[in-house]
Amino acid sequence: MRPIICTITAATTLLCALSGALLAESFPDPEWRYRLRRPAQDWHQPGFDDSGWRTGHGGFGERSTPGSRISTDWTTNDIWLRRTVELDPVPAKPALYIYHDEDAEVFLNGRRVAEFKGFITEYQVVPLDDVARGAVKAGANLLAVHCRQTTGGQAIDVHLIDADKVPELPAPKRPEHPFKSELITEWGAAVTPENAWAEYPRPALEREQWTNLNGHWDYAVTAKDAPRPSAWDGQILVPFALESKLSGVQRLLHPDQALWYRRPLEAARKEGKRLFVNFEAVDYRCDVWVNNTKVGSHTGGNTPFSFDVTAALNADGDNHLVVRVEDATGGYQLRGKQIDNPHGIWYTQVSGIWGSVWTEEVPEDHIADITVSTSNDGTLALEVEATGRADELPVTISVALDGKQVASDRGSALRTTVKVADPKLWSPSSPTLYDIEIRYGEDSVKSYVGFREVGKVKDADGHWRFTLNGEPIFHWGPLDQGWWPDGLLTPPSDEALRWDVEWLKAAGFNMIRKHIKIEPRRFYYHCDQLGMMVWQDQPSGGANPPWTRLRPDPQDAEWPDEAHAQYMRELEAMIDTLENHPCIVQWVPFNEAWGQHRTVEVGKWTAERDPSRHVNIASGGNFWPVGDIVDHHSYPHPAWPHEHDGGRFDGFIKVMGEFGGHGWPAAGHLWDSSRRNWGYGGLPENAAEYKERYLESLRILTELKVKHGIAGGVYTQTTDVEGEINGLISYDRKVIKLPAEELAELHKPLLE
Repeated sequence: MRPIICTITAATTLLCALSGALLAESFPDPEWRYRLRRPAQDWHQPGFDDSGWRTGHGGFGERSTPGSRISTDWTTNDIWLRRTVELDPVPAKPALYIYHDEDAEVFLNGRRVAEFKGFITEYQVVPLDDVARGAVKAGANLLAVHCRQTTGGQAIDVHLIDADKVPELPAPKRPEHPFKSELITEWGAAVTPENAWAEYPRPALEREQWTNLNGHWDYAVTAKDAPRPSAWDGQILVPFALESKLSGVQRLLHPDQALWYRRPLEAARKEGKRLFVNFEAVDYRCDVWVNNTKVGSHTGGNTPFSFDVTAALNADGDNHLVVRVEDATGGYQLRGKQIDNPHGIWYTQVSGIWGSVWTEEVPEDHIADITVSTSNDGTLALEVEATGRADELPVTISVALDGKQVASDRGSALRTTVKVADPKLWSPSSPTLYDIEIRYGEDSVKSYVGFREVGKVKDADGHWRFTLNGEPIFHWGPLDQGWWPDGLLTPPSDEALRWDVEWLKAAGFNMIRKHIKIEPRRFYYHCDQLGMMVWQDQPSGGANPPWTRLRPDPQDAEWPDEAHAQYMRELEAMIDTLENHPCIVQWVPFNEAWGQHRTVEVGKWTAERDPSRHVNIASGGNFWPVGDIVDHHSYPHPAWPHEHDGGRFDGFIKVMGEFGGHGWPAAGHLWDSSRRNWGYGGLPENAAEYKERYLESLRILTELKVKHGIAGGVYTQTTDVEGEINGLISYDRKVIKLPAEELAELHKPLLE
């Protein structure tokens, strides 16, 4: 028999007959069995054993494909589908109701009845011809489909209908679970409720007396407007997000839902004491209760916050802590690389508590926060935010190096200055840190400080260069996204977090660009200790302007006032949280025009808020003359767009903020081996070509440094992330694609 052949392209219309009118009646939406790798030759026959195939509801494809109806993600080149259609009786005018992007072939009961070329952007009715009708029978019919996609979006959805009774298809099934990869790190495999993030979370303001609340909590997912649940869905391992493997749940939170947490809180009210509950990160909006008393709310998924819960405690110390979370993962919400439809450079959404939770008991008069600033002459200025009798109680500070006190002073809670003689300066080659202890009344906290100064200087050729402690330094580091296959945004352990930094240091990098994520504060502690400079991005979200990169006449996106105000609150919270860490040398408010708005205003505010660091206003984004840096992105190899210069960049430090992205698949260590795993510029043929591409990028960057004054470079990236296989290390950190020792040798000419 000859199948129906339809040719669809972007410039032509369907060459098949269309008929029918929509009916309001419901239409069944059964599951299909599907496969993403080529099956046996008789896959379309009724007797074929498909019991090992995956199951999912139609349609299949990428949810962003225009006009499609997608219930199950499909991102590979090919998909094979099978399901049974019950007909009683046989339709008078049997037809296919189809959406395809791109080529598709359809089989009924083992016979090919239609073939389609190209793609369409809306559902079409395709009546079966007289020959094809012969394949249709009363009762069970096997419908089998193969679709192949090569460019752009993709989707396939096929139904067997009566051409005179075109159904109204049901809404697509929304996914209830993220993709569940088999990947797990060695640290993730060792996580238990007893050892989950047991380290003190805030090492730059540390108290000895604290209680870790990480571990198993009760959880429930309800409708957004539902009251506090009376029954709970199970247990979740805090501090791992709902969607992560290590949470023990792996469930998606939808915008019309709320996520609830509950756990016991053993703490009694004590005379002269206050109890604080501290959260390292909760994505995105949350309300917190102790017993039945609401103790606070917070908006923003990336920065820490605390609540004084003293007044809500029961006298007997028997309490319960309840947290309610909403997370839309969209709109103007700052969410970084999260998305509800993961693909390409966008990753699995993260909802709920994803950082440590702990309590601290403090005196009525206590230290709420400290701000430390240094000068290389040994001056250490300390600002203390204190509660209670700040005008009566003195602040004492003691500074020590290697356990030996080198300075001390006694001053007010507002500002105290200490002078350290002949300070040892902090740098990547000598990351010296001084321990400090601060006392205020009965309260005592420990911190540390590094003496270092960030600056810039013109070289002999008139190019601006970075300086650290007055000496020129080329900033060389990876794009570091901080994602994990088992914990998503949450590293599986503190040891794992430190391992990444140690490996990069051993590989000859002196800087990390922390990309579109704010890490737990222990990350910056490790960078401080190990001597790793950090460019810190602000997580992105919201409306984008046209991306014009470094071209003249850039545009800003239009943001509502409240959305901008929330952006600024979160930017301030990031700087306020991290400003004491000497490793951070640069703030990056925008990236590649993502959510870029009111650029000059944001840049000026950031420079005034923290004049001790550089401001890279828009890494790879739309260049506006504000801050210190002009930043270009180029894949796969670095390049500088000289045609857009014309003297506009003369007062700015020039950097290659992203380049590389050379991909190499680590067999057996892919997030999903069946999907379209990718790197920039296509994948090399073999490991030798992969290394050669890396060497070529290094050669070009070194040339740009010498000839065109490029002062820093960021290679994409530290590890693979989901479908991106362009890391120097596999996503599970088990395969190192280029040894650290070899990389360190290769990087030496760049750093000379």
